[in-house]
Amino acid sequence: MNPAKEFKKKVKISILITFLVIVMFAIGGIPNIFAQDHSASKTTTVKEQQGNSQLGLGLIAAAIAFGFGAVGAGIAIGNVGSAAMGAIAEKPELAAQALIFIALAEGLVVFGFITALMILGKV
Repeated sequence: MNPAKEFKKKVKISILITFLVIVMFAIGGIPNIFAQDHSASKTTTVKEQQGNSQLGLGLIAAAIAFGFGAVGAGIAIGNVGSAAMGAIAEKPELAAQALIFIALAEGLVVFGFITALMILGKV
């Protein structure tokens, strides 16, 4: 079998397993985050329950925004970086332009981080 195809298959499987593990921990950890202390009062208002639900969804949304930004930047930097290194190997004077393209790809993380901060500011 082709080594490139085997590598792609292993990468896809590892990404799938990582995603499933993250989802399992997220689902398993959510009830514990919002568990009520037994020493506190037994009654909670509907408004308090909605506030807790909104907080949880806001935190998840911020994590997704930052996570997807980081993953997207990683993919972009991987592709742009490998192409840049090939171009620099052939023409060393292209190094400055290659760094600019890598910095543009890195900007995706900044956008994800700013979006996460905006979401957390609303929660």
